[in-house]
Amino acid sequence: MNEPLTTSAESSSYWLAVCSLSQREIVRFLRQRTRVVGALGQPVIFWVLFGAGLYGSFQPPEWASAEMTYQEYFFPGVAVMILLFTAIFSTISIIEDRREGFLQGVLVSPVPRSVIVFGKLIGGTILAVGQAILFLIFGFCLHWFGLAPEIQLNLTVLDWLAVLSFMCLLGLSLTGLGYVIAWPMSSTQGFHAIMSVFLLPMWLLSGAIFPVGSSGWLSWVMWVNPLTYGVACLRRLMYSNSISPDAVGLPGVALSFTVTLLFCLVCVIIATRLTNRRSALNTR
Repeated sequence: MNEPLTTSAESSSYWLAVCSLSQREIVRFLRQRTRVVGALGQPVIFWVLFGAGLYGSFQPPEWASAEMTYQEYFFPGVAVMILLFTAIFSTISIIEDRREGFLQGVLVSPVPRSVIVFGKLIGGTILAVGQAILFLIFGFCLHWFGLAPEIQLNLTVLDWLAVLSFMCLLGLSLTGLGYVIAWPMSSTQGFHAIMSVFLLPMWLLSGAIFPVGSSGWLSWVMWVNPLTYGVACLRRLMYSNSISPDAVGLPGVALSFTVTLLFCLVCVIIATRLTNRRSALNTR
């Protein structure tokens, strides 16, 4: 008779611990004001400068309308940039928690180690998606006041829900990727090196800045890049009224969603296994 109650109590304790770790990530982020400004300010500057610099030389790809400007093309790419770097930077706290001794305290607690994984991933996803939403609202306000008329987000409520849902999935995937990279590391310098060599090119070669080509080795790299499908899906969801579902050269929503979901599952599984593995690094 007591087994259901025990199981329910264990489940409540599990998710309470997950929510506590997630809340800790959010509170830590909000207390660092420079981090809040930098996380949203840099992508906005990128969007304005790149949009102004490449406005006259941009040629819309085959799948886009002839009226598409570079700012309109780059807009979903900046949203993915915010998701990527906010999610990645949120996982640096793993290295800081290990150095400060907080992580070791959680590891020896009676809760399962998967609490750490889901606590970090949910907290990082909330931060990433929240800032991406602020950027979308910023672009919508610019369009409303006539400062960026090319940004036309004429979406229905269902379209906005689809965009939000996919950003949550993509944010969870990228936070999981950051977790996998940060967990084995003992210094933030090494994390920043990996970010410069691997994560930044991953975004650059995702179709966020320039379209995916149809030939050459660079196009193959971009098609293999899982973030390419994240950018493509978000682009299709945001511009569903102007991009045909049968447009050639841009992955479809079904394929992009499937690749992103598989990428998310792989990152979460690897993150869980790394956390469950006994390591001398966590005793330092």
